Amino acid sequence: MRQSYLNGAKISSIYFGGGTPSILDEGEIKSLIHTIYNNFKIDTDTEITLECNPDDLDKKKLFKLKEIGINRLSIGIQSFDDEELKFMNRSHNAKEALNCIQFAKEVGFKNITIDLIYGLPNQSNENWKKNLAQMLTLDIQHFSAYSLTVEPKTKLKHLIDKKIVTPLDDKITVEHFNTLVEFATDNNFVHYEIANFGKEGFFSYHNSAYWKHKHYLGVGPSAHSFNGSSRQWNVASNKQYIEKVKEDESYFELEKLSNTQQYNEYIFTALRTIWGVELDYIDNQFGQEALNYFKKQVLNWENKGKINQEKRTYMLSKEGKLYADAIASDLFIV
Repeated sequence: MRQSYLNGAKISSIYFGGGTPSILDEGEIKSLIHTIYNNFKIDTDTEITLECNPDDLDKKKLFKLKEIGINRLSIGIQSFDDEELKFMNRSHNAKEALNCIQFAKEVGFKNITIDLIYGLPNQSNENWKKNLAQMLTLDIQHFSAYSLTVEPKTKLKHLIDKKIVTPLDDKITVEHFNTLVEFATDNNFVHYEIANFGKEGFFSYHNSAYWKHKHYLGVGPSAHSFNGSSRQWNVASNKQYIEKVKEDESYFELEKLSNTQQYNEYIFTALRTIWGVELDYIDNQFGQEALNYFKKQVLNWENKGKINQEKRTYMLSKEGKLYADAIASDLFIV
């Protein structure tokens, strides 16, 4: 049904994510990969990533995943500290996290990324340093590090409202971030996007495509797709999705993107990366008016040292990365 969406373009990344796809058995994942290969043109060196939790993976399953074509693992570690994992309600412990990564390496995976969380209540900077030091011993190629965010209508928000949990002071969270950036620099990880760090040659091709405004096709409940001029998203309910697909009914909503919306999306994503916002791209894609607006708005942040200019490209400074969302918002056309 979606075969024509990408207009015959070659596929360079396949990503199993948006939940816990590692609960699928190898036969199901193999069937999905087979279907993709039957319906699309696939690059010879396509990155095929599987998001997974440590408790879903043993050596036998890892071997089979590699055998069917998965060549990159994204493992939701979050922390190497048992108390922190317990607080985050993770179903694995620190030993399982370490074992999982070791097993993956023994099986032959050479492209592994993990997720870590900082800014947890009661998390000291020393504890955060221990997490980073532990990761370093594993000799992996890529990691993502996210500051804990408190979302509405969550258990954590309820605990904070009831004064049962005290959120970490912003100053300590900033200290965690600065420790993170220093660690990355010292250990040859390139800080190529605000929350992502990779060795040369191991940046996430898939996520980089989002940040570089490339087209993508999302399949499954809640999945999003983008073809340059419009964005669409599938219904979230598994039941509704399956029923509507079977009945050949519309199962997604679609939004045609205006020139202003596309400009704002470009600013938001590009500003987060080492590739930055390019004046020539704005001029070519969005026109002279958008270019003039950007050049006027960016001056304030440049004068404050939050944005640096190199030739015709603008990038966040180290300090500017702490204010990325606020800066992007100020550069939006509203």
